[in-house]
Amino acid sequence: MSAVSPTRSSGPAVGATGLVVVGLVCQEVGAAFAVTLFPAVGAVGMVSLRLAFSAAILMLLFRPRLRGRSRGDWMTVVAFGLSLAGMNVLFYEALARLPLGVTVTIEVLGPLILSVVISRRASSWLWAVLAFAGVAILGRGGFDSLDPIGVLCAAAAGALWVAYILMSARTGQRFERLDGLALAMTVAAVLVVPFGTVTAGAAIINPQILLLGLAVAILSSTIPYGLELLALRRLPAATFSILLSLAPVLAALAGLIILRQPLAALDLLAMVLVVAASMGAVRAASRRSRTPITEVTL
Repeated sequence: MSAVSPTRSSGPAVGATGLVVVGLVCQEVGAAFAVTLFPAVGAVGMVSLRLAFSAAILMLLFRPRLRGRSRGDWMTVVAFGLSLAGMNVLFYEALARLPLGVTVTIEVLGPLILSVVISRRASSWLWAVLAFAGVAILGRGGFDSLDPIGVLCAAAAGALWVAYILMSARTGQRFERLDGLALAMTVAAVLVVPFGTVTAGAAIINPQILLLGLAVAILSSTIPYGLELLALRRLPAATFSILLSLAPVLAALAGLIILRQPLAALDLLAMVLVVAASMGAVRAASRRSRTPITEVTL
């Protein structure tokens, strides 16, 4: 199923836009609550809980068909699962070292670069420069003051976010309902859970930790990934990417309200620059091309 062209009826696109926004809100709130579990199980342990519970929920709800799948179907699912596993581990490792708003601001550079590539216009790189200026403001005291490992993890998570966007859309084309997501989440869980169990130890089976992990999984994975996959069946690449650019603001609000992570005025300015750059780049891309995201190659 291809994305709905903006030239058609706006009804489906408007509904898909709402799905993405709701998913982003759930994701950032879930990430904020996940931080509270880091002292008990660590970043990889938290990712393990998130992926394991999400996979179990999706598999129980959709019971995806395993027989009769083509080699291409399985390759798509495995690639999607790998991107999910890597993106989540790197994001949480960054989150363990950086404020939530800062982490997502750096991470969102990945989808921004995707929108610039889609545009294929030299002027779009001006938006990229604006975004990197925002990131430079975040690191105005030197990125070592932010924790260099955290910055690298956030940037790498952004790169894998691009892979997630592409593979999510392609999975939605090959699989009905959310069957492909359920299978990909299972692949990701199988890859990460053994490491999370070793690093977290016995704390990972504490009933209270398990309950909180379930809540984070529903908020951070099951709801947003499901809604985004459904939305990607109807939205063009540009529209989806511009919605993702709202993530730093939503993350900063979640960090402020839930984690009490204050942000300086310059930090807020940096986020505004990144969001503005993302929106500008995506608008330029949308004027240039209506290419569905599933046809984008990097």
